[in-house]
Amino acid sequence: MIKTTVHPGPTAPASGGSILEVDALTKEFGGLTAVNSVTMHVPDRSIVSVIGPNGAGKTTFFNMITGIYAPTRGSIKLAGRELVGLRPDQVTEAGIARTFQNIRLFSSMTSEENIMVGRNSRLKSTFVDAVLRTRRFHESEHEAREAARIMLDFVGLSKWRNEIATNLPYGDQRKLEIARALATTPKLILLDEPAAGMNPRETEDLKALIRRIRDELGVTICLIEHDMRLVMTLSEYITVLDYGTKISEGLPHQVRNDPAVMEAYLGRGAAAGEYGKEEASQ
Repeated sequence: MIKTTVHPGPTAPASGGSILEVDALTKEFGGLTAVNSVTMHVPDRSIVSVIGPNGAGKTTFFNMITGIYAPTRGSIKLAGRELVGLRPDQVTEAGIARTFQNIRLFSSMTSEENIMVGRNSRLKSTFVDAVLRTRRFHESEHEAREAARIMLDFVGLSKWRNEIATNLPYGDQRKLEIARALATTPKLILLDEPAAGMNPRETEDLKALIRRIRDELGVTICLIEHDMRLVMTLSEYITVLDYGTKISEGLPHQVRNDPAVMEAYLGRGAAAGEYGKEEASQ
C-alpha cells in the first residue's frame, strides 16, 4: 500500500549530477536525417527545455528517449543505465514518463481511472491475478485508486475524480495527462508542448504546477515548448535544435541572445516572427 504522500519512484542521483545523458543521438529515416548527432546532458532535479522551429526534430528526439523510435546511432542513459534497445514500457519502468503534444487520455474512462492506468506500471499483480480476482489483485487495485486520489489532489483536480476525462476543461485535461504520467513515479518527465492551446491564465497555472513537480516531488522535467515566454521564465537550461542539429544551448539569456537562434526563428514565417519581436523587445 502506498503512503499518503506522493514521492518519486526509483532513487535518483544526488542533485548536481546528470540524470539523463544523451550522446551523439542520431535518427535517419531513409535518406532523411531527422536528428543529427545531438548530445544533451540534463542535470538532476532541473527544469530544461528543447526548443526549435517546426520540423526541427524535437518530437523525434523525445520519441527516441522513450523507446518509440530506435536510434540509428548514439546513446541514451538514465541515471547511468543505457536505454537504447528498450521497449517503451521498459523505459517507463526505468523511470521516464511523458505526455504528448496532442492529448491522449482514455476518453471513456473517468479522471481517476486514467491515473490508475498510469499507476498499473508499478503494481505487482498479474493478468492471472486479475482473472482469478486474487488478494494481490484487490490490494493492487486499492493502491492504484489511492495513488490516483493523491495525484488528483496534487494537480488540483479532485473535484473531477469521477468525471469522464474528456468532459474536463481543456487546461484540466492537460493537468490530468501530467498526473497520469506522474503516477508511474518517474525520475524524469518529458512534456511535449504542455502549454499548447492554453490561455494565459492556464499557462500560468501550468508553470506553477511544473515548478511544484520539481520542488515537491523531486522529478526532473524536460519540455518541448513553442511558448517562448514560458520557456524563458521557467527553464534553467535550454537546448535549441534546427533541422535536427543542435545549434545552441545554455542559460535562457544566452540562448535568447544567440544570433544562430534568432536566425533560425526569423526564417520560419509568422509564428517565428512573433518570437523575434518579443525577444527583441526584452
